[in-house]
Amino acid sequence: MAIRHVEPYSDEWLHQPSRYVSRVVEELGAEAGGWWEGPCEPREATIRLADGAALVWDEESGWRLGRLVAGEAGGRTELTGVRYLGNGLVPRPERVPEALRDARAGLGSSTAWRPCYRSHRNCRDGFDVALDYYTASASAPGALSGSR
Repeated sequence: MAIRHVEPYSDEWLHQPSRYVSRVVEELGAEAGGWWEGPCEPREATIRLADGAALVWDEESGWRLGRLVAGEAGGRTELTGVRYLGNGLVPRPERVPEALRDARAGLGSSTAWRPCYRSHRNCRDGFDVALDYYTASASAPGALSGSR
């Protein structure tokens, strides 16, 4: 696979995290009650969970869990009782459900302290290559199709 960088702030770049998030939604199964993309700077996505909580991913600190206060497509999601899942900025989708269980129990690498893995201002730091992996794998033969 050739390395391909996506032009920052293009439509493709703005929606680049969506395939990764849709893979996480697939792994969560019935626990995920829907999801939406948020704003950029940093790019963000929210997954509403069946119990009224939400998982929010952003390109600086990864996944966080909390009780959903407010949120809608295109807007910043507000949570209370936030706990960050840990395991890096883009943990493999199949690892997120276990990290979610750990965060709910206050175990593992989850924390109340916000990690900062990168700045969204560093548009050309190679992060787009990591996200592009999920876009490329979506077009591979036998890949699962995502939905919102």
